[in-house]
Amino acid sequence: MTAISQSQAQVEKPAQPAATSALSEAQQPQPAQAESAQLTSQSQPGAKGQAIPVIQPPVPVPPGPVPPHKIKPAPPTPIAVKKVELRGDDPWDPQWDVVIEENLPPELLSSAVARDVRPFCPRFNSLSEADKRAYWAYFFQALAGAEAGLRTTADVRHSDPAVAVIDPVTHRTVRQQGLLQLTYEDSQRYGCDFDWEADKHLPARDPGKTILQPENNLLCGIRILKNQLIDLNEPLLTRKSYWSTLRPGTMSYRVFAKQMSNVPEACGARPLHKVLQVSAPVREVFAAPAGGAQSYANASNQGSTDER
Repeated sequence: MTAISQSQAQVEKPAQPAATSALSEAQQPQPAQAESAQLTSQSQPGAKGQAIPVIQPPVPVPPGPVPPHKIKPAPPTPIAVKKVELRGDDPWDPQWDVVIEENLPPELLSSAVARDVRPFCPRFNSLSEADKRAYWAYFFQALAGAEAGLRTTADVRHSDPAVAVIDPVTHRTVRQQGLLQLTYEDSQRYGCDFDWEADKHLPARDPGKTILQPENNLLCGIRILKNQLIDLNEPLLTRKSYWSTLRPGTMSYRVFAKQMSNVPEACGARPLHKVLQVSAPVREVFAAPAGGAQSYANASNQGSTDER
């Protein structure tokens, strides 16, 4: 009986379920590890520009609607390079490229816009999806360079009566703010995520203002551009554009066109300027991992970039 009881005990012993349970518990961290791996997924290396010999390294891409292999950081604009020379750090965060590229509507990646972008990207239709996204990331960087000098807290109130109108949201004279020089009225027109009630208590250039936060500002810009190109079927370069920098024949447009001189090489645009010489310290800043760019202010051999 004792032997039978011991045998029965061995048979009836719930060892396997316990082992399975223990194994499952041991495996519990795996989803977290997988999530961690997703959080640290990297984009492709940056797109090569046609005029500036600088390529951005891959950047972290959080889980989102676009897989990391379809994202490429944009090349730096001439003003970004100049600011690196003067200040020693990159004024354009490559993570803003990720924000732009993850939120482009399908229409801006389609043949519907090929004619509009032809002056800057003749090969747009034949580009890979990643290169199309990189083109638009570069476009918005150039637009921000022309509109605000890449300053996230840029805040301008114009005295020209044609521009100095009353913003129906703030009930004050309109101010153009942030990277793309937008207004609180855009929250009504385009559904942008600007909160005047929260912002009105903050100082004019407080980076905590919703309209000055780069992600909000850039996402609003995408909405405005889609409205112009797709909803209204207007060309990219038109005197009806929201931005004066996209109105041909103006000084503002010439500033923008200059910033478009380093579009991704894959675009096949005719070079507007000669290849710019970039010093080694400048290249090191752009080649540093995102968030890890080091100042070269004390470097002994600083070169210069010819923007002419």
